Amino acid sequence: MGKAMNYQFVISQNTKMTARRWYISGIVQGVGFRYFVRHEARALNLTGYAKNLADGRVEVLAMGRRESLDDLASALHKGAPLSQVRSVDEQEATPEEWADFQVR
Repeated sequence: MGKAMNYQFVISQNTKMTARRWYISGIVQGVGFRYFVRHEARALNLTGYAKNLADGRVEVLAMGRRESLDDLASALHKGAPLSQVRSVDEQEATPEEWADFQVR
């Protein structure tokens, strides 16, 4: 049992956590886009948030494994069923500590 615990610790030590921020424009407010993002992010074990911006865009900040962030980026380009994504601007971000993924 002690070996399994050590093995899990090694896995967590070797897992590189990173963060990305996206700004999504188009018809992305009032169509469930942030809730769609939360659902996708939680399924990928990501933490962070999605929030509406005053200029009509949605900001998404997510932290987790690089592969999971890549999967979230793909979902952001597709968007929620009622949304129409026009553009997705992506940038690296400084990881922050969040307990889960939230809609703000």
